[in-house]
Amino acid sequence: MNPAYLAFEGDRRIAAGSLAEVARAAKQLLDRSKDAAILVFNDQTSTLVDIDFRGSIDDVLARLPKPERPADADAPPAPRGPGRPRLGVVAREITLLPRHWEWLAQQKGGASVAIRKLVDEARRSSGDRDRTRLSQDAAYRFMTTMAGNRPHYEDAIRALFAHDRRRFATLIADWPADIRDHAMKLAYGDQAD
Repeated sequence: MNPAYLAFEGDRRIAAGSLAEVARAAKQLLDRSKDAAILVFNDQTSTLVDIDFRGSIDDVLARLPKPERPADADAPPAPRGPGRPRLGVVAREITLLPRHWEWLAQQKGGASVAIRKLVDEARRSSGDRDRTRLSQDAAYRFMTTMAGNRPHYEDAIRALFAHDRRRFATLIADWPADIRDHAMKLAYGDQAD
């Protein structure tokens, strides 16, 4: 299982795991070295996580961002009546042209069933492309933050988006090991050397 978060201090990866584990390790390092500069990343998206490291470890952990929950998650479950279970269905608004609504109304099961089938089919047919795009985006964000001033950065980004794995690996070969290895993992996942 991949860790959910990573922390880097300079060029070195110092922690990986849950947000609490990473925050604890980062806070311990900051307590030992006041001039440390730590960046915490979401491991899947490479977005930076803002953590307030003031106070004790318990203070830091208490202020960590909470996972998002639906607004009605704390509400007691509604009494069940006849019919199908909710199955996590979320009602949201979509905007379509009249011709789209007409077509949907003619489909067996109605508009909701037709839209779910269309979305499922699109997910099946574009799954690999979507995974590749998300991997490239995460690698790009990480590389921009951690290696934007490294030699061959721009050429490595071009190789990443050109799907040239060999050239990408060659261009980042001289980067610090933790940065290089994580960039490869993000860009190529299980295919990384």
